[in-house]
Amino acid sequence: MAMTESLQKVDHTALKVNQLTIILLNLAAFILVLPWLTLLVALVMLLGTLLKRPGFGFVYSGLLKPLGWVKPEVLMDNPQPHRFAQGFGGVVMLAGAIALFGGVSGLGWGLVWLVTALAGVNVFGGFCVGCFVYYWLSRLGVPGFDRHPPLGTFPGMKPKGARLNDDH
Repeated sequence: MAMTESLQKVDHTALKVNQLTIILLNLAAFILVLPWLTLLVALVMLLGTLLKRPGFGFVYSGLLKPLGWVKPEVLMDNPQPHRFAQGFGGVVMLAGAIALFGGVSGLGWGLVWLVTALAGVNVFGGFCVGCFVYYWLSRLGVPGFDRHPPLGTFPGMKPKGARLNDDH
């Protein structure tokens, strides 16, 4: 069982920018009919998961944050559920891209829209479905899913608490 001491600093603004970037790129891919862009989004999400950071974190740290357009919101949280959510979304996006390239456009765009909708639920509703799934897998004792929500936090919701210093 993971204790409160195992929580780490997690910048929720970086997560939100990552999700907004995914939403915008998926919208552009759909409107402009660019299946290759869905593949790019999937690969960036999967690479970010492997590197243990938001895939489109460079948009946040390299552009928006230096320009002062966004401010960090660093909270004590578990990064693992967020990585799981991004990785699972990346797998679904990859399946969508493969379907698009395979000529099964209804399935492909459906999968892309699923990821887009779930990113929107997180950005605009404050609920991370992938994190919720991670915490339920943890509750069921599935190996590799060993974190629990921060104390007083409903699984999938952003932890309550004061912002921490942004130099993490």
